[in-house]
Amino acid sequence: MAEEEAVETSLAGLSPERRQPGLENDDDEDENAEADGETAALNGLAVSGDAKSNNVDVKVAKSELETDEKGMEEESTRESDSNILGVSSDYPREKHISIQRRLADLEKLADVKEDEKKPCPLCPEEKFRACYNHKLHRHLQNLHWKVSVEFEGYRMCICHLPCHPVKPNLIGDQAFSKMGAHYHCIICSATITRRSDMIGHINRHVNKGETESRFITVPAPKSSLEVLKESATDVQVLPNYSTPHKTDSYFNPKMKLNRQLIFCALAVLAEERNPIECLDAFGATGIMGLQWAKHLGSSVKVTINDCNENSVTMIQENCHLNKMKVKLNIKEEDHDEAVGDEEGNTDTIEVTKMDANVIMHLRSFDFIHLDPFGTSVNYLDSAFRNVRNLGIVSLTSTDISSLYAKAQHVALRHYGCNIVRTEYYKELAARIVIAAVTRAAARCNKGIEVLLAVALEHFVLVVVRVLRGPSPADDSAKKIRYLIHCQWCEERIFQKEGNMVEENPYQQLPCDCHGSMPGKTAVALGPLWSGPLYNTGFLRRMLFEAVQYGLDEAQPLLKTLVCEAECTTSKHFSTHSPYDENKQEECGVYIKTPNTAAESYLLQGKRRSDEVIRSAAKRQKSENSAEHPAFYYNIHRHSIKGMNMPKLNKFLNYLSEAGYRVSRTHFDPMGVRTNAPLAQFKTILTKYSTPTYTAGQAEGPVHLTEGVLAEQVQAAAAVKAEDVEFLEDNKSGVTAAVFTNDYTTHCAAD
Repeated sequence: MAEEEAVETSLAGLSPERRQPGLENDDDEDENAEADGETAALNGLAVSGDAKSNNVDVKVAKSELETDEKGMEEESTRESDSNILGVSSDYPREKHISIQRRLADLEKLADVKEDEKKPCPLCPEEKFRACYNHKLHRHLQNLHWKVSVEFEGYRMCICHLPCHPVKPNLIGDQAFSKMGAHYHCIICSATITRRSDMIGHINRHVNKGETESRFITVPAPKSSLEVLKESATDVQVLPNYSTPHKTDSYFNPKMKLNRQLIFCALAVLAEERNPIECLDAFGATGIMGLQWAKHLGSSVKVTINDCNENSVTMIQENCHLNKMKVKLNIKEEDHDEAVGDEEGNTDTIEVTKMDANVIMHLRSFDFIHLDPFGTSVNYLDSAFRNVRNLGIVSLTSTDISSLYAKAQHVALRHYGCNIVRTEYYKELAARIVIAAVTRAAARCNKGIEVLLAVALEHFVLVVVRVLRGPSPADDSAKKIRYLIHCQWCEERIFQKEGNMVEENPYQQLPCDCHGSMPGKTAVALGPLWSGPLYNTGFLRRMLFEAVQYGLDEAQPLLKTLVCEAECTTSKHFSTHSPYDENKQEECGVYIKTPNTAAESYLLQGKRRSDEVIRSAAKRQKSENSAEHPAFYYNIHRHSIKGMNMPKLNKFLNYLSEAGYRVSRTHFDPMGVRTNAPLAQFKTILTKYSTPTYTAGQAEGPVHLTEGVLAEQVQAAAAVKAEDVEFLEDNKSGVTAAVFTNDYTTHCAAD
């Protein structure tokens, strides 16, 4: 009887959750085993197999009790951890006390009274003892509020309460466990120790679009999408839209000039053939394709592609924002879905979700633009595979660290070129990209004609026209050569054509540094594109389209490019319409351009066509060697120490008077593109430079020889005459350059 009472007492102590129907069924199944006289221990007591209470067999094994007790301990541990960290599976919940809107709300938690000492609500007693009002206010303001992290009107103050346990430090036989200072995240209730880590943690939530707090008291935030407008086109972008690693819909406002140049090139192609199929292989927000469809209308059939699902969704939303119909094509099969408003614009934009290489292999286009993040060499083979004859391929490379010779091993790996840092590194980068484009086109039996090459601070843009056939491919491949660069005087020259090895390649350089300097003085750079970088007729038509569509940022650059292509100064630049000429030569074909721009068209380069006279074009090419000289010189790089250089525009006139072709370049604001050798360049620069006088010499009279004095007087008179000429040109509207007189005092007196 005593044993039965002990069993009943132990059963009464069990929680009701443990006495479940499943346990009773298990006990019933074990009755046969217990009938054999086996016994089980219950809380240290031996109970016979015949013990029953209220006609129900009760058998609880000791192992089951230990499992239940262990489960209860883990459950209590999880509950305590959830209470410490403020994490609960049931949302919404109350925010932590360290998250407040104002400092006054934080002071209310302490219930500050002047006649009583109160503890800090965010610090334990052993860290900060109870104090009076003025000291507690200073403590809350300096220690908690000033180092808080702000998010949507709330301040996440630093907390010293035992919410974030720190691993104990074992010192001898003693173990010290302390609580660390930390922040509580308003979004996910995580505890972060450092303020900088907390700011980065919040930014990651914002980048993922997780800006909705899980607390009751925090109001629902407004939409995190931001609407930007460029060239009458609206696009929605996510926060951190200008950082490609932190957002899917990358949008860089600094690339506006790049987008305008590409638009002008497409507009010129749209005048030649109508309609044309164009592809934006890396859409991101879809801003470029939207501008094409919005301004060119029915002349183009725009396809915007991106392999990211979030970007495709963003492109569709931006199409609806600009009242464009969307034709969605997600897979290679014909699963198209047309979405849009019938009442809006009838223009339809096709949006595809494919890899860029896949879509360029599957379909043919007249215009392809490649703008990946970094190098574009991985997509060149696919781009030239199905591009149509006389079509245009434009690519933007943003891997400037390798192209500008900051990471030379990367340039060797991506482009197969050996380069060093030179004064003309930007033009070197453009020629590296064109060489890679030429090799990719030649592998597809296609040649290229470079229409435009621009290298600015953030990108390198190359626009080429495709010429189908093995003969143009061979002609283009022959223009890839090595460059011999002198490391002493910065002189450079392309190697001669041919496969024969020269005994002394230094003889090709115009300088004599190898003979006067010890050791090896020159390096071979490349292989590079040795042909021209511009097509004057195409640039003039791009300038005409830029004026017609009001692209103000692209117009000054295009004027500079036209002068650079013709190797003339802005004084001799004429702004006549590109359609005034009866014929223009591009890509080895004649393009008839009537006087009216609306009637301009391109006669296609068909075989045996009456309009296309290739032999005459080649004959005119050989007769008219108006190709701009390769590379440029920086006037500051070759200045003479102790001499004042002339103004850049004046120096251009001095070179022109000496019989050399000369122009400024967009690659370098102080660069001079000329066919003059470097020795003659330095001679003219030295001739028209004036000596720099120190302060001690300026106080007394300056004695000059008769020869130097006569030379300076003659130079001053020539400069004065040029100033009068330029001022008259400015009045007549030919040029806007105004030059000031900066002669020395002694020259003016003489």
